[in-house]
Amino acid sequence: MHCHNKLLGRDNDDKMGFTVTPVRPSGSAHFVGSANNLPAERGASIRLALGIGNLKILLYNPDNGITQNFMPHLWMFLLQALTPADHEVVLIDGNTRPMSDVELVQFVIDEGIGLVGIGAMTRMIAKAYRVADSLRAAGIPVVMGGPHVTEVPDEALGRNGGARHADALALGEADETWPLIVADAARGQLKETYTATDALGQDSKPTLQDYPAIPWDSLDLQQFNRIPGFVRPIMHRLGYPWETFHIIPIESGRGCPYGCEFCTVTGFFGDTIRFRSNQSVVNEMLSLKQRARDTKGQVAVFFVDDNFGINVKRTKSLLRDIIAAGAELSWVGQISANLLRDEELLDLIAASGGRWIFIGMESLDPANLASVNKGFNKPEEYTGVLQALARRHVYAITSFIFGLDHDTPGVAERTLAQLREWPPVLPVFGQITPFPATPLYARLESEGRLTRPQHWLEFAPFQMAHTPLRITVPEVQDEVRYAWTNSYSPAATERALDSIANEPAAYKISHLASRLFFRGIYFPPKGAWQWLKLIAENRRSLWSVVRDSFTRWHGSPDRGRTQDCDRSSGSAGKSELDEANCTRADRGVLGVSGEPEIGGEA
Repeated sequence: MHCHNKLLGRDNDDKMGFTVTPVRPSGSAHFVGSANNLPAERGASIRLALGIGNLKILLYNPDNGITQNFMPHLWMFLLQALTPADHEVVLIDGNTRPMSDVELVQFVIDEGIGLVGIGAMTRMIAKAYRVADSLRAAGIPVVMGGPHVTEVPDEALGRNGGARHADALALGEADETWPLIVADAARGQLKETYTATDALGQDSKPTLQDYPAIPWDSLDLQQFNRIPGFVRPIMHRLGYPWETFHIIPIESGRGCPYGCEFCTVTGFFGDTIRFRSNQSVVNEMLSLKQRARDTKGQVAVFFVDDNFGINVKRTKSLLRDIIAAGAELSWVGQISANLLRDEELLDLIAASGGRWIFIGMESLDPANLASVNKGFNKPEEYTGVLQALARRHVYAITSFIFGLDHDTPGVAERTLAQLREWPPVLPVFGQITPFPATPLYARLESEGRLTRPQHWLEFAPFQMAHTPLRITVPEVQDEVRYAWTNSYSPAATERALDSIANEPAAYKISHLASRLFFRGIYFPPKGAWQWLKLIAENRRSLWSVVRDSFTRWHGSPDRGRTQDCDRSSGSAGKSELDEANCTRADRGVLGVSGEPEIGGEA
């Protein structure tokens, strides 16, 4: 994601977990071998799978056994769309369809799957290796890809003294090499590595101008439905006849020029920005909007660009095209705070369906920001940016990192004191984590500060992997826990809702639902009993929202027209945007079929 150290020690690549940008195999690629020269038991199963010249392929995204994602990973859908039509593709996300290693292997055997592609970020890699080992032991060839194996390929291939985990690796982005991998697998001749290269043998990246059309209208997305079965009858009684709610990842571009010290994005996607055509993005959103209508469901979009506003002129152009085409859907995107000073951009965000903006604030201390090469963040601007968003009924997910070199004990309370002065936000907190091949990792290694150099092989959420300078490791853990506990307590949730008491009920529903789900990032509720306990603890807030839904759906009558309707931004296209935003404020948050929409889960 854009330059911030991802929560729970995750790296910055939710959009392409396999992120193999398949291209032409490099000239130095090594052959793993055909089905005829593999051990008898493996060769037999592969020959059986390949007997008719095509493949049944499983694309598998592992969970890490501890944390969960709220949305599926884009890489699976993208590679499925890039797979030649004579092969069948099955998708499984371990976050939504958990299986033990034994169960997954049995599923693969029962389904006659002949190739498994596993994409994993650093926080998932230990689970990915374990699953791959089980599949390979059963005779199933495994291809692995993503930022982690791209940066440390010797680990996955067993060249560093450890076990080998994959038959083949897709290094880098996979948009061009994936069809070649499938073709080689169908012949039983997988190469050891696949790398995207140009005619001169140099690494290359796809332009995204011929981006594949993902057939959202026909895909089976049941495993990604965010509405539990037991909730649907309740929603029907309350007048919300939704069968499904999906958070769908879309990318409009790749790359980031900022080069934050802890970020994996620049190293993997590069510092040059590549964009899809506006029409390609608009068509995808129209397809999702139609699916929502056809399935009596709701869809929210998460733009997984590492910085959706990195080229403000282009972002404005895209949002105008979305509005002009009637392709508005509730959406979430990641935009750095320095780009959110543009009033016209904020108008377009609101008018196009923007609901939440993820902002990697990281720290309130300019010295901390400078130490990780993120000095373009200006803490003195945070308040103004958040207020400008809130005036348009767009709210922020704010990310903070503890354990930076200038942090001292008490950093959590100092951060929360500032948060209390802002419009309601969804804060997330994590500790600084050195990912392999990042400048941060190299610096800490050279300074002798790494305490767990291969921390990813023993994933532990909210655990540091190096020695901080002005605070101890246990103190950082305490600060993170303090921040989460005091940000998502029942009292904090009640205060957040009180601060928007006069707004339409839909915004309060969105805030409450979002806060309950975001609390689960650090305090995951296990089972129905813990969910019931959470509901009981927040009963005052729940009752307030339910009451307002029946008595004040459009908000307090004396709140008047929102500030959006009266402001004078001086930007081009002001009148149309003001009208769109005023209409939106009057009606609350509307879904694609005119029903109120809860869009804050993402």
